[in-house]
Amino acid sequence: MDKLNFLTAGIPLKTVPRTYKNAFNDLTEMGLNGIEIEFVRGVNISASNIQEVQELAKPNEMVLTAHAPFFVNLNSQEQEKIDASIDRIIETARMAKTLNLYSIVFHAAYYMGLSKEDTYHKVKEGFEKILKVVDDEDINVFIRPETTGKATQWGDLEEVVRLSKEFDKVLPCVDFSHLYARTVGQNNTYDEFSKMFEFIGNELGELALNNFHAHIAGIEFTAKGERKHLNLLESEFNYKDLLKAFKKFDVKGVVVCESPNIEEDAKILADYYKSL
Repeated sequence: MDKLNFLTAGIPLKTVPRTYKNAFNDLTEMGLNGIEIEFVRGVNISASNIQEVQELAKPNEMVLTAHAPFFVNLNSQEQEKIDASIDRIIETARMAKTLNLYSIVFHAAYYMGLSKEDTYHKVKEGFEKILKVVDDEDINVFIRPETTGKATQWGDLEEVVRLSKEFDKVLPCVDFSHLYARTVGQNNTYDEFSKMFEFIGNELGELALNNFHAHIAGIEFTAKGERKHLNLLESEFNYKDLLKAFKKFDVKGVVVCESPNIEEDAKILADYYKSL
């Protein structure tokens, strides 16, 4: 990556008819850079949409990523659910190769009553199986465990960074809003954001900072962590100081906006970053 790109989580709400061609046109007019394709319940995309994305993405210089289906738990108590989770991630990676995606992201696991260390090793075992297929099939895409918004979910920053050190094609997806909610209002100052980038750079090197993947949204939380996404201006999440830290560390890659009004908040983020 040669710059920081701002993406919407899905086709913009304003896009009508909801085709990728129209979406790319709308994003270009708004000064945005791409889409994170949302595979919510399964890796389902029509042959015509595949062809459209393949034809349009490069000419429009759009960056594309994907969120794997939400039904993933590499620490399930049932082996068949672990196997199904692995299959969903592999299917997403295969589609990433077809569509020339930059990276894929997903929530990897729940603790399910196990210790952080035992859960880590179960997640690592799942990644070993995923990466074997990815390597065997020559799929060149970043596989990214995402930081999560509740203490019951595996995926604090230290865990996803630790896992990323184990595999060549694995890097974090840092959802800063999730970390803010997970810690019940911490991780929301310029100094805290800067420490996160310092930690990632020290542990994973320039590769991680030059090929970053972030999620940002307004967010509401309770004592248990994330409750729901909000629009940025309805939330106390400190996106301005976060973008200042992005600028300070010269981070390159993608920022995906997951607010309910995806393209409006993505433009707020992009415009503020460009103003710095």
